[in-house]
Amino acid sequence: MSTNQPQKSWQYREVATHAPGLNALADTLIELAEEGYPVVAGSADVMYSNNLVKFAERFPDRYIQFGISEQNMVSAAAGLTTTGAIPFVGTFASFLALLCCEQIRTDVAYCARPVRLIGHHSGISMGFYGTSHHATEDLAIMRSIPDLTVINPADSASLAAAIRASVDHPHPIYFRMSRGQEPEVYEATSLNFEIGKAIEHSQGEDLTLIACGIEVHPALEAAKVLRSRGVSVGVIDMHTIKPIDREVIIGTGNFSKKIMTIEEHSVIGGLGGAVAEVITDEGLPIKLCRHGIYDEYALIGPPTHLYRHYQLDSEGIVKKAEQFLGGKNEFK
Repeated sequence: MSTNQPQKSWQYREVATHAPGLNALADTLIELAEEGYPVVAGSADVMYSNNLVKFAERFPDRYIQFGISEQNMVSAAAGLTTTGAIPFVGTFASFLALLCCEQIRTDVAYCARPVRLIGHHSGISMGFYGTSHHATEDLAIMRSIPDLTVINPADSASLAAAIRASVDHPHPIYFRMSRGQEPEVYEATSLNFEIGKAIEHSQGEDLTLIACGIEVHPALEAAKVLRSRGVSVGVIDMHTIKPIDREVIIGTGNFSKKIMTIEEHSVIGGLGGAVAEVITDEGLPIKLCRHGIYDEYALIGPPTHLYRHYQLDSEGIVKKAEQFLGGKNEFK
């Protein structure tokens, strides 16, 4: 039997209905293929985990099951681009960004191949699977690679919009997504998504929260609480980590007294590091707090408990923001 023929897909579809992000990934690729784009997809034995089984069923001749061979998958995807195909290949972010770093750097980015890399189940979303499956270094690694665009959408609507925006993008892209169960932030019909252009939800004179990915929703909820306590707070969705929207950071630095970045990632080298670089380069007169996972390997446990432990839920963000506004900004 061909390895391209998915088995027992109905079992996963029932689960996938509870993961809008995973549905958005597969459905958007199906739509693009039906519209005539030369989209192909592949994964490393995780077609049920990322829901690409839906694409495989609709376009079995455009799907490649690479097996537990992530590095080979990335190199093969680079080769596929030479045929005119637009390959979207996905696996767990911990494997894609860390295990495949050499192939992404040399075969994809150095060779300027427009591969679309889907790093799903990122950050600490794998919970009990532990350190080998946590990906809290991927943004730092990926944004350090020349010619590689890095995008971390907030929800299913922004993921779908980002995938669509990537079709004509000349550079390789690393998409970072969580488990596909992120709370919805946007209405698909009203979302104006542009690679490299942040989404500014509001402005605040006292504090601006700059978040990416799964942290956008709790940042928006935290902002509501802070406003109810008299704080003038703004929120920015910095979905593109590279190229980062320098213009919006400069504008914020000239308007807001303080900036707090929020990411489900190490505070070293990720969103916070990227914002710090712009602030330093431009000499902006603003204080910065980088909020995320501090210099440690994440604990093992249920994701919800981990988000609470690292103060990455809305309650934790409020607490961290109030400490920062009160003059406390400890790097720990």
